[in-house]
Amino acid sequence: MIFIDACKRKETPYTPIWMMRQAGRYLEEYRETRKKAGNFLDLCHNVELATEVTLQPVEILNVDAAILFSDILVVPLEMGLPLEFVAGEGPQFQRTITNYQDVCNLKKDAFLKLDYVYDTISSVRAKLSKDKALIGFCGSPWTLATYMIEGEGSKTYAKSKKMLYENPQTMHYLLKQITDELKGYLIRQIEAGANAVMVFDSWASALEQEAYFEFSWGYMKDIAKYIKMHYPEIPVILFPKGIAGYLKHIDGNFDVFGVDWGTPMEFAKQHLGGKYVLQGNLEPSRLYNEDFMEMGVDEIIGIMGKKAGHIFNLGHGMLPDLPRENVIKLVEMVHKKTKR
Repeated sequence: MIFIDACKRKETPYTPIWMMRQAGRYLEEYRETRKKAGNFLDLCHNVELATEVTLQPVEILNVDAAILFSDILVVPLEMGLPLEFVAGEGPQFQRTITNYQDVCNLKKDAFLKLDYVYDTISSVRAKLSKDKALIGFCGSPWTLATYMIEGEGSKTYAKSKKMLYENPQTMHYLLKQITDELKGYLIRQIEAGANAVMVFDSWASALEQEAYFEFSWGYMKDIAKYIKMHYPEIPVILFPKGIAGYLKHIDGNFDVFGVDWGTPMEFAKQHLGGKYVLQGNLEPSRLYNEDFMEMGVDEIIGIMGKKAGHIFNLGHGMLPDLPRENVIKLVEMVHKKTKR
């Protein structure tokens, strides 16, 4: 698999490409499948339909890897927090974590209740071309904790930060419980057929440097170390969004570092390119215009070159109204321009 070889810094015929949120609303096929499911959570629970939307981008775009269609919040859902996806507003928890007792009341071994995820992975892997990789994933402990405390997405993370600074022991206890679940969750994904796993730290930028490494990065490193201890051959990708200023302090036993679009690729290469394969980092909005898209591609390839050590991706997820034809052109463009 070209993608897996690239994760291990092996020479490949071209730089592989896939995109975060590559299964999404910009594809008419996805919209049709989601209609059949009823709602977003039903789609995540339906193995047949989740398989279908996981495979769609591979078949339509010719990307080099599929990523499991699911949601990071299925883990706290199975830990006992009722979850609802509200149209126009996004995910909302009907009950939140406010104190130590709430953490104590969370259900243990939630990863054992996520068979619908593992069944989807097995189903996808059975249908996916053997030369295409399948990526499993989870949210970072910090990102999941913020949702569990705030109840929804936040611009200030005020409740989460209040707990972090007023009751750091409670926050660490919550993060430890989430981390334990995620370790089991990713191991089960690998055993179901995932060829690589990725941890998304979407809300990394909410924390100042010292707090970030104590309350987020340390737990991500722990998860990566655990995976590599049990499955050393499985690539581990870590993606913390918005911490460009902290890159010189990044370390850990993982393979690929996801670079967000707010981090200059040259800067990431300077600080991390010698230790980790870099993934990224085209600004998604460039896909609205083919000329700006190609300029961005050329700039990134100019920095990273055609040699091993780079996986092409966006610097964050696909946007719902991006032109489908430009997404197809992007994949063709990267393959053609990086051919060795």
